[in-house]
Amino acid sequence: MQCTLQCALLGESMMFRIIIVGLIVLSFAIGIYVYPQMPNMMASHWNTEGQVDGYMSKFWGLFLMPFVIVGLSLLFIIIPKIDPLKSNIEKFRIHYDRFIILLISYLFLIHIFMIAWSFGYRFNILYFMMPALGFFFYYAGILTENAKMNWFIGIRTPWTLSNEDVWDKTHKIGGKLFKIAGLIAFSGAFFSKYTIFFILVPILSVVAFTVIYSYFEYQKTIEHP
Repeated sequence: MQCTLQCALLGESMMFRIIIVGLIVLSFAIGIYVYPQMPNMMASHWNTEGQVDGYMSKFWGLFLMPFVIVGLSLLFIIIPKIDPLKSNIEKFRIHYDRFIILLISYLFLIHIFMIAWSFGYRFNILYFMMPALGFFFYYAGILTENAKMNWFIGIRTPWTLSNEDVWDKTHKIGGKLFKIAGLIAFSGAFFSKYTIFFILVPILSVVAFTVIYSYFEYQKTIEHP
């Protein structure tokens, strides 16, 4: 049984590396291939109504996101190696790796949308990005629920980092709230004029609540050790 579990984890880790490297190579390859066909200035930012309100040169339009993907991938690979509580990260490593894949895939999707727009395709980007963002937030909730105490990943307040019970309680409720925020963000695609509220209000509310919640949970440990 133990061998089977270890083999499954090794297979998951190998698949993680293949997907990340594949997305990096593909993002650069696409950029190089379409470079001659791109306009000198590419759309790079859309407002809350789905209208373009920012541009950048075609070099950065095609390669900024791939460079960001490389940088984030390296950062997320390094974190489990340098965290003093790295053994705890290994306890939820599957969820951590899957979260990274989702984040990189989300950035890759933005990269493709920028290129498609520059090719002349017109669409309301919010109809695509809101569901993707909602799914990303929802999985962030799954990661949060499973995260064990560490210095880089999760709801890191002075109180969660000072007491493991406070960490666990805060992350259990925080994970559920992130899932709810994800569902709200997902539904924002149907209310395109108010998308900013479907993203910022739930997320900021979750952050504020979990910070306050962790403080009061920590106070309980002091009062009733």
